[in-house]
Amino acid sequence: MPRARTPRSGSLCALRALPILLCLFALSACITSRDTVFTEPASPDEVLTQRVELARKYIGDGNWDAAKRNLKVAASINDRKPEVHEAFALVYQSTGEIEMAEASYQRAIALDDRFSRARNNYAAFLFSQQRFKEAEQQLQAVVRDTLYEARPRAFINLGLSRLALADDDGAEEAFIRALSMQGNNSIPLLEMASLRLKAGDYRAAAQYYERYRSAVRRQSARGLWLGVRLAQATGDRDAEGSYALALRNLYPESPEYAAYARQAGDS
Repeated sequence: MPRARTPRSGSLCALRALPILLCLFALSACITSRDTVFTEPASPDEVLTQRVELARKYIGDGNWDAAKRNLKVAASINDRKPEVHEAFALVYQSTGEIEMAEASYQRAIALDDRFSRARNNYAAFLFSQQRFKEAEQQLQAVVRDTLYEARPRAFINLGLSRLALADDDGAEEAFIRALSMQGNNSIPLLEMASLRLKAGDYRAAAQYYERYRSAVRRQSARGLWLGVRLAQATGDRDAEGSYALALRNLYPESPEYAAYARQAGDS
């Protein structure tokens, strides 16, 4: 989800470049008019699309005011475009205007109930509010859209929502579907390793964990802590020591290392 941050230099360069592009357009229009070839003005739909795209770029840069300005122009052209309301929702969510964000997500979906990207983002919003059941319901609709380009991510989100609801079987089902589409995605690989370890299926847990290790450049603190626990469960003292050392060196302030230190102190 977008988070507030200082606009990067790239966005400033884009702002400086915009007047130059407009000047070039004006010059080219003058030149072509002498040849009796006139550039047709952009249609309202084209202007709206351009404004929404520009707003999304500003959202990516954390420039909320500029994003809102462009979205207001887009809304003035056509207030029934779901993309406009989804983008407004992203802005409001990022600036902590929770009620307005939810209203905008709901408006976008009401205008187009097949707008899977908006549903997926709305589900992420609901998850952030710890409304896990509602997030799961939105995601169930998203994953039914076989043409949605981010469907693997939607299955991952569905699995995470089900984990939060203590539905381990449902979570595994979702993660397996995600891995059938993106077999090297580290998130479902680590979650499946954790679930299989929890179930006592150490062989499957080890297989998922090795695939996770191959998919990442550097393990997360959670990954290393899982490696420690898996090694303990299988009696591999060398692997346990190696993962514990990496956890201490790389993430000494992490909750995972604190858990390991407590465990070591109790043993």
